[in-house]
Amino acid sequence: MSDAVERAGKFLSEERAFRLGNLLTESFHPKTLELSRVARNDIGKAIRMLQSVDDEIGPAMQKVFAEDVFAELVAAFVGAMKEDKRIYFTGCGSTGRLSILLEAAWRRFWREHGDISAKMPEMEGRTISVMAGGDFALIKAVEGFEDFPDFGRYQLRQAGVQAGDVVVAITEGGETPFVIGTAWEGLDAGAEVFFVYNNPTDTLRKHVQRSREVIEELRIRKLDLTTGPMAITGSTRMQATTAELLVVGAALETALIRFLEEHLPEPDMAKLGLQARSGDDYNRLFVNLLSEVCRPAAVDAMARVTEFEENIYRRGGLVTYMTDWALLDVLTDTTERSPTFMLPPFRRNDDSLSPRSWAFVKDPLRATQIAWREMLQREPRGLNWEREVYEQLDAPAALKETPLRLDNTEIYKFQIGDEPDDSRTDAPDSALVVIDVGSQTGDFASSALKRFGGEYKKTAAMTIGSAGEHDADDVFEFRCELPNSPLRLWDHLAVKLILNTISTATMVRMDRVIGNAMVWLSPSNKKLIDRGSRLISQQTECSYEQACIELHIAIEQVQSHREQGQDVPSPVALAIERIKTNHNKY
Repeated sequence: MSDAVERAGKFLSEERAFRLGNLLTESFHPKTLELSRVARNDIGKAIRMLQSVDDEIGPAMQKVFAEDVFAELVAAFVGAMKEDKRIYFTGCGSTGRLSILLEAAWRRFWREHGDISAKMPEMEGRTISVMAGGDFALIKAVEGFEDFPDFGRYQLRQAGVQAGDVVVAITEGGETPFVIGTAWEGLDAGAEVFFVYNNPTDTLRKHVQRSREVIEELRIRKLDLTTGPMAITGSTRMQATTAELLVVGAALETALIRFLEEHLPEPDMAKLGLQARSGDDYNRLFVNLLSEVCRPAAVDAMARVTEFEENIYRRGGLVTYMTDWALLDVLTDTTERSPTFMLPPFRRNDDSLSPRSWAFVKDPLRATQIAWREMLQREPRGLNWEREVYEQLDAPAALKETPLRLDNTEIYKFQIGDEPDDSRTDAPDSALVVIDVGSQTGDFASSALKRFGGEYKKTAAMTIGSAGEHDADDVFEFRCELPNSPLRLWDHLAVKLILNTISTATMVRMDRVIGNAMVWLSPSNKKLIDRGSRLISQQTECSYEQACIELHIAIEQVQSHREQGQDVPSPVALAIERIKTNHNKY
């Protein structure tokens, strides 16, 4: 216990820069304060409660689309395309996965239009994503990476940033040290740098020094995408990242169409069927999409999916999703459940001891290594950092002593391909859920159900876009318009809006949320230690300092239980329970 108290004291005295309670993204949204209570009695009403926060994105982004800085971002992208420069998207956690999604969407466009790509073969590799911890972090959070700006600098430098390139540094909170490091590295390299964030500029300037330094650097252009508090307190994988996907995706897509209009003859453009859109058009189409996924039929389908998954998990069962080109979108939502709600992360194929993830993702058409390449539209970019690199970056002692294994060999151990996997089917209950999205081709869903459905106790098909005929035990339809788009932006947004809502509602029903606070979170970095301490304080009315001490004690206890192979609660939930129990004694 004394070690835990000592670590808490060190955090309280030395890490004041990570006290982020003043940020809007860390505050409680008044619309969802009663979420967990409502969800117990009426799933559909709880889903509409979550969606009501999404409703705030459109009005906020309408202002962003009208700002000069959005037009400047589009112009910078067009300039990079014309001048043979590269566009870098950098992020951490949810924004890192967004960065990878943007690169994959770009690459997929060029690969699917081989006749055009043949005329401009260099264009496919023009965008590069840089995620904290490399592509390994797509699957599993890499602890500590986001806390160090020098890690961001080094990863971007390794990616080859040069003068004239464009760097878009994306951070939901506007304060992530890794992402801030990439912004400074881009500036030092002579790149055009844009800083994208979701908290009010004045709030960041006032309360977070590292953010203030970036904001006050005139050579870095800022896009403030503030929408308000998140539906689940601090869960920026939801509204914040949705706004970022909409705005940055629209800018990249607009620039691509402008570039093609200048470099292709009219017949080729007509064949592509691409339509130039204004910022107002993008915002209008987003609002329309949101209204479609909020229709009673869609809400009812989400409620039924939520009940479907909840019933499986409560019986100790597992869900396995299968999809084709949307694999990265589905994987993103699925992996983000682990740190957000402290669920078991995906486990490697050589690990039979760790708990199995409640949900997993597989490509039914390809073996694992090919599936990874198809999903990313390139080879994975694992990190091969030896001890010398961590020493050079003055990393924490634990990383210097035992460097993390984040290379492609480790990535390929997560078998997302079509290989048989008894660990997914021998649980007390198991379900195969095939997800069929808009423009997926052929009879993918029917083939996947026919080939693999017999291995699972239940099967389901989820269709997003148009309806389809599927021979599954359950079919969940989400009919919505997905306009033509070179980056399939509307397909990506539809999948995100629907899956984020379903997975969050399911975890609320599984008691992973109190009110609208995700008390089942894994405090794996300094920001999450701060968030956990604040949640404990708010739920128990103890001081922040006492909450921080109780959290560190709980972290130590949870680690001890985990090493003994025992099921353990979240340290935050454990600390809250212990404080309330002790209080009731007296």
